[in-house]
Amino acid sequence: MENLRFIRETMERSTSFTAVPGKGGVAMGITALAAAAIAVRVTSAELWIATWGLAAIVALAIGVGAMSLKARAANLPMFSGAGRKFALSLSPPLMAGAFLTVALYHQGLTTPLAGMWLLLYGVGVVTAGTFSVRVVPLMGLCLMTLGVAALFSPMSWGNAYLAAGFGGVHIIFGSVIARRYGG
Repeated sequence: MENLRFIRETMERSTSFTAVPGKGGVAMGITALAAAAIAVRVTSAELWIATWGLAAIVALAIGVGAMSLKARAANLPMFSGAGRKFALSLSPPLMAGAFLTVALYHQGLTTPLAGMWLLLYGVGVVTAGTFSVRVVPLMGLCLMTLGVAALFSPMSWGNAYLAAGFGGVHIIFGSVIARRYGG
């Protein structure tokens, strides 16, 4: 029995997490484009952060829901083996981004937020993507690149970078994942 458990755990560790949802990624991207359309019209930093914060919560719900549906359809456990590693790799950069957002806002520093969000989310996607299909880390690198560019651009470009990253990158890579790896 011990040998069988060892073999099963070894096989779980060697598999990739294929439940990354392509259609869910497209839906997340559409959410970001809607947020960008709203955020460009707001007049205060508080409303801008709230708009993007709400969009992040909606996108997270879409992503987790779509991932759960795809995992269930493929009869894959979502939070064991590669799925657990995927979640544990993605979560710390997202939590760091949330805490840094609050800290920077309280210091009156909202200029770097767009770049920081894209960069940290990209880091999370790259690290989580090591347990997934090859296109996922590439998506993370694109997000990181946009994040770095946003950090060194005027704050007025922030919405455009967020729309391109959270919107465009999700839609493009979500379409590729849906076509090549199902749903």
